[in-house]
Amino acid sequence: MKKYDVTGIGNALVDIEFKVTDQFFTDNSVEKGLMTLVDEERQNHLMKVINHAEAKKQAGGSAANTVVAVSQFGGKSYYNFRVAADELGLFYLKDLIDSGVEIALSEDKLEAGVTGKCLVMVTEDSERTMNTFLGITQNFSTNDINDSAIRESKYLFIEGYLVTSPNGKEAMMHAKKVAEEAGTKVALTFSDPAMVKYFKDNFDDVIGPSVDLLFANEEEAMLYTGKDNLMEAREEMKKSAKHFVITQGKNGAMIFDGDTFIDIEPYKTTAIDSNGAGDMFAGAFLYGITNGHSYASSGKLASMASSQIVSQFGPRLKWHQAKEILGRLNP
Repeated sequence: MKKYDVTGIGNALVDIEFKVTDQFFTDNSVEKGLMTLVDEERQNHLMKVINHAEAKKQAGGSAANTVVAVSQFGGKSYYNFRVAADELGLFYLKDLIDSGVEIALSEDKLEAGVTGKCLVMVTEDSERTMNTFLGITQNFSTNDINDSAIRESKYLFIEGYLVTSPNGKEAMMHAKKVAEEAGTKVALTFSDPAMVKYFKDNFDDVIGPSVDLLFANEEEAMLYTGKDNLMEAREEMKKSAKHFVITQGKNGAMIFDGDTFIDIEPYKTTAIDSNGAGDMFAGAFLYGITNGHSYASSGKLASMASSQIVSQFGPRLKWHQAKEILGRLNP
């Protein structure tokens, strides 16, 4: 028996979410719809010109959102990350612990530095644009990984954003090796089209012959495979992953369970904020397959959960919402 359902590795960022207009992007030379890495000076400038009144702050990062989701549905999750000994670092620790995620870091183990921040800017069309200052998380390395937690997990979940640095890529490959030697399955998310576009070779190195489970959206799947339509892309992805999920936004998702493709229906909703939808889908899906649900049932749970996320502001469910969604899956 494994102690954890999912152990994640990824960036630790305090998400600070704002509502903005398209004109804001034009005025401040922000590329809409992508995650862009920025320095602290640039991020501080944007924060000064954004309306702080409606800001929402919480512990984030792609994989962090996913392991929190696993916990909220009743699973057992663990997270490997790095934050600094500053106000936001302490906030991050408390938020993860309050979310039921096990961690190795404690206040007395934090190093001097600046905790990473992600400005999440959401427009009226519900699209999210992120400008990220990594801070101390850019130094995330194999030293920040608890190998024992990986060995004691059913799944290792690897965040794609880590491919941007040599030490991050090394950490990804180390964690994958530890998992494979321990019989822990490996799941990877591409995280963002920009990661696939600019770091495809790094992903090839991390994936190696294959991963057990790969998460991608339509654009990422086509970018990675070099195909210009989804049907060809999904066939090509069989070469890189034993199982995979391709999310399709308002059109639901498709899952390859190792033998056949399963179409997952979307749930009607009014989208106001797409931030965290993919992270939630991955978290709900991983909870499902590590807790006795089929791929189809797990996909249904993930679709319900992500439709709830896009209908509200912020990338997380409330605890009662997770319980209610599980109730709808198992009436």
